[in-house]
Amino acid sequence: METGSPDDTGTAGATRAADRAGPADQPSPAGPAGPAGPAREEPVWTGLPPGLLRMRRLLLVVWLGLLTLAAGVLPALFLAPLWAALALLPLALLAWGWVMLGRNWRSWRYAERADDLLISRGVLWREETVVPYGRMQLVEVTSGPVERHFGLASVQLHTAAAATDATIPGLDPAEAERLRDRLTELGEARSAGL
Repeated sequence: METGSPDDTGTAGATRAADRAGPADQPSPAGPAGPAGPAREEPVWTGLPPGLLRMRRLLLVVWLGLLTLAAGVLPALFLAPLWAALALLPLALLAWGWVMLGRNWRSWRYAERADDLLISRGVLWREETVVPYGRMQLVEVTSGPVERHFGLASVQLHTAAAATDATIPGLDPAEAERLRDRLTELGEARSAGL
């Protein structure tokens, strides 16, 4: 699954633009950047599966549903029926959280490049982590009981510098294992060349 913002055309957008271009618009045989050197290829972004969003929204409904019942029923029973209006606050929080979880889920994506792995996330504050393959020391796949119930797993990347450690949550277990094996293989190949 490929995701991206509307201004990210990725390689598919570049291919369509090249198809529409005429012969005068085609790059020279020396390469797309000409004699100065090769151009940096846009990464192909992969988004997270929808199972992660379903899991997070279900947890939100369960916890805030219980809070709504407690905030509405208990004050109405022990104080006065008017106090049941307190249940509106958790319901408003539930509606806001539902939307924010969707926005957060759409913001997560990752891209495998030749020398590093890019992980991008964040709605208000965008954060992009670049993890060079040669710096990876450990790649692990974890899956807690709730994640296993929803058929999800997370990939945790550990590097020599703790600041570049990264996590990709909510992947399909097969994709998480494929990514772990590929990153481990690339990490060993890059660190052997040092």
